[in-house]
Amino acid sequence: MRSITRRRFLAQSATTAACAFLRPSGAIAGAAGSGPTLQFPSQPRERISVASYPFREFIVDPERSSKAADHTIELQDFAAHVFSRFKINKVELWTGHFPSTDPKYLSQLRTAVEAARAMIVNIAVDGEHSPYAADRGEREKAIAFSKQWADVAAAVGSPSIRTNLPAAGDSEPSVERAADSLLRVVEYTSAKNVIVNLENDNPVSEDPFFLLKVIEKVKSPWLHALPDFANTLATGKEEHAYSGVNAMFESAYNICHVKEFEAAQDGKLVHVDMAKTFGFLNQHAYMGYCSMEFDSPGDPYQGTADLIEKTIRYLS
Repeated sequence: MRSITRRRFLAQSATTAACAFLRPSGAIAGAAGSGPTLQFPSQPRERISVASYPFREFIVDPERSSKAADHTIELQDFAAHVFSRFKINKVELWTGHFPSTDPKYLSQLRTAVEAARAMIVNIAVDGEHSPYAADRGEREKAIAFSKQWADVAAAVGSPSIRTNLPAAGDSEPSVERAADSLLRVVEYTSAKNVIVNLENDNPVSEDPFFLLKVIEKVKSPWLHALPDFANTLATGKEEHAYSGVNAMFESAYNICHVKEFEAAQDGKLVHVDMAKTFGFLNQHAYMGYCSMEFDSPGDPYQGTADLIEKTIRYLS
């Protein structure tokens, strides 16, 4: 995904109640002390997920009027919709699409996903507070927000969240402060069998090599990298981008974002070398899910279908 400034962020608190749950088939996490032990499918199509973010014009927006157009989709129906259109039974949801985080709604969402014989493989969490800010209060808000969405993930059966690292207004990126904050987050999420992933997104605060330093500093089996094929390419620094994505696959576990195009900072589209990037994936024996995140001009349905076809080919 792109930076938070391009998203319609839903400012909404999440439930902090502990939720007992059974994970969907194929996503059995180990004990909190030993680290996650997800069981991933081996068939290429079964390793594919579809992200909700590219379909933001079609999913009911909690910030808009309740008078939804005929073509809009309720979030709880997204998994069934994805299967009917793409024959993919795994989805990645975005926090901006959640109309509510109260326990009743989360139970309804989980029930609807399971009724579709599908599963949520990750929740892309976007907050406004920086975990490395010099201001302690700002860091505390970032920590609390990630913990809250870990509660949501546990409630709906998602094995992980991708938490973002917004740039701080009062400091440059700090490995030490970010690691201190994220260590507290994963100490909390591990007790709920929820993995935390960091994505190379914001070019200032989420540079791939900065994220890897944070992950190395935390040294937790519950904190991993989420390599995005295209985000870092948008900076125009091609060699840096590819070397960063390559390095991130070393620390990736259960989710990566597949894109073929991305809008650069000058507005021009950059093209991902798919063969090279899938080569990194295979080189590091990455066995997790590949989430389709079409994020360029055009029809997201056709764009997602194209990404699925190419991903199956490269994974086969």
